[in-house]
Formats: sequence, structure tokens, C-alpha cells
Amino acid sequence: MRQNYFPLYLFFLLGLALLTTGCPPKTIYEIAMDERSVGDLTKDKEIEAKVKTEFADDETVDALDISVYSFYGDVYLVGQKQTEAQEKRAIEISKKTEGVKSVTTYILQSKGKDEDSCGTTNSLEITGKVSAALIGDKDIWSTNVEVQTVQCNVVLLGLVGSEEEIEKSIVHAKGVEGVRSVKSFLVSVKARK
Repeated sequence: MRQNYFPLYLFFLLGLALLTTGCPPKTIYEIAMDERSVGDLTKDKEIEAKVKTEFADDETVDALDISVYSFYGDVYLVGQKQTEAQEKRAIEISKKTEGVKSVTTYILQSKGKDEDSCGTTNSLEITGKVSAALIGDKDIWSTNVEVQTVQCNVVLLGLVGSEEEIEKSIVHAKGVEGVRSVKSFLVSVKARK
């Protein structure tokens, strides 16, 4: 009996494509569950990598303070700033990057350790709890939802299957103790069509 190696071959090519583009590795499951095509996913990861590299090389932007996400060329910058110049420069860099269609920000003014009771440990704990709540809900493709917490404010990003998934994701995030607010940049694939 002859075996069909086409699916194995396809996964090999997919992995090779992601490795050669400089994209961070994803599991086969995450790639298969992503709402984007392999081509769109690869383009988005290339945009993220280019913007992050420019941030790292820039004297004004602190690359560790601002995270970069791209979905179909729409870039989202999430994090903290020390000065207005940092945010302005991060937006300039992002807009001039090839393939970027739009730039949306959620960048809060950094607070001193004495001013804010929500530190990195609190934010990481909240991120973990929100992620766990999303994973526990079988109606949400949680691998499609990126969760970031800035000063105990939760930011949800990604592409999900429906408006109901967006609403449920927000409810889960708001239900986690210590969350100050929830900002959703989730997009329904149905709404994009």
C-alpha cells in the first residue's frame, strides 16, 4: 500500500518558509488555527520583525517597552513610553515600513515605581490568567488571541471567527481580578469579508 506524504511535505515547506523569513517559530497547531493564509501570516511576521529591528537600532525608541503586532499589514503598537518623542518615533518607523497599511497605538505613559501599584509581576500574572480563561473556553480559538497587559490594563489583539468570540474574550478578560480596563483590537474574520 502506497503512503501519501503530501501533508508531511506541506508542513515541511511551511516550516521552512517561516524559518527563512526570520519569523519566530510557531507550532503547527498555531499555524493551522490562524485565520490568515500562510502567505499573509508570513508577511505579517516579516513586518513585525522589520519594525522591531528598526526599534532596536533607533536611539529614541526603547524596543523593550513597545511590542509590535501585525494583522494583514495593520500594525498595532502596545506598551509604555517615557516621553512623547518615543511614541511619535515608533509610529514614524512603523508607517515607513514596507507593507504597513495602518498603525494603531495603545501606549501608556510610564509611571515611576512609586506611582503605580501595578508592576511587571502583576501584569504578567494578569496576562497568564486571561490567557488561561481564553484557553478554557472551547468556543474561542484562543491561539488567535494575543494578550498583553500594560499597567494592569489588558489589550486583546488578533483575528477570531466571530463577533461572539470577541465579546466572550472581553468578558473573560474583565473577569480577571486586578484588571483595570480591557482594550480590544480583536477583529472578526467575518467582518473583514
